[in-house]
Amino acid sequence: MSKSAIILGATGLTGSLVLKELLSDTRYDRILLFSRSTCGIENPKIEEHIVDVLSLEEAKPQFSADEVYCCIGTTKKKTPDTDLYRKIDFGIPASAASLAKENGVNTFAVVSAIGADSKSSIAYNRIKGDMEQAVLEANIEYTYILRPSIISGNRKEKRLGEKIGIFLFKLLKPFFFGKLKKYRAVEAKTIAHRMIQLCNSNDKSQIVESDAI
Repeated sequence: MSKSAIILGATGLTGSLVLKELLSDTRYDRILLFSRSTCGIENPKIEEHIVDVLSLEEAKPQFSADEVYCCIGTTKKKTPDTDLYRKIDFGIPASAASLAKENGVNTFAVVSAIGADSKSSIAYNRIKGDMEQAVLEANIEYTYILRPSIISGNRKEKRLGEKIGIFLFKLLKPFFFGKLKKYRAVEAKTIAHRMIQLCNSNDKSQIVESDAI
């Protein structure tokens, strides 16, 4: 039986790799993309919905599939406005989980971040922690939250600071073992593959730390 999947963030690094893998996966025959812009790929499996993802509720009638892959995320440099930052990193995944539950989607995978904690004094970690709580409160049967450390891969936009960080993480990788292993940089391709693996596993809902990705 063929499956369908929704991807949020298909124009970003991890989301584009989820899309690429699902397009070549024979288990899927329909992939719905919800984004502000086109992914630029023509494929009979793809069904694009160009929408304002900050008002995802307006797309509720179309937001239905077997699985949801939420790969939404921004940065302080790209989104310096604190309110908008929260609307993206918290609001979109929270709305997606709520819509998925309402429309009977029973599998939901989302990219969070290492250190996510709703009680953290660090704004980034706190927002990710709040997002995780909102997703879990949707009570979707199979919910998978991935907490990668710094994500490496070929991005379209230039992020000098991040490139330097990734370089240093790779340089210091041999020293990250034991409890420090979870701080190693993670390839976006690895995250994408792990998300798809989890969504096809029927494993119980879980939070996946970086070293388990």
